[in-house]
Amino acid sequence: MSKETYLIIAIVILVSLLVTFIVSFVLYRRTPVPKGCEHIKISEENCSSCSHEECSFYKGKGEE
Repeated sequence: MSKETYLIIAIVILVSLLVTFIVSFVLYRRTPVPKGCEHIKISEENCSSCSHEECSFYKGKGEE
């Protein structure tokens, strides 16, 4: 195959991956919250005993 064919294949793959990402992100954002989870709040009891450093709530714990 020629270089142009490989370039076209690479562009098609990149565009298809980008479209897949955008579509999945939009669908993720439009997904409604499951019933019963609409008003769930952060529990201080559970957060104070947790040391999971990757948690977004954990990072803000020391800043209060």
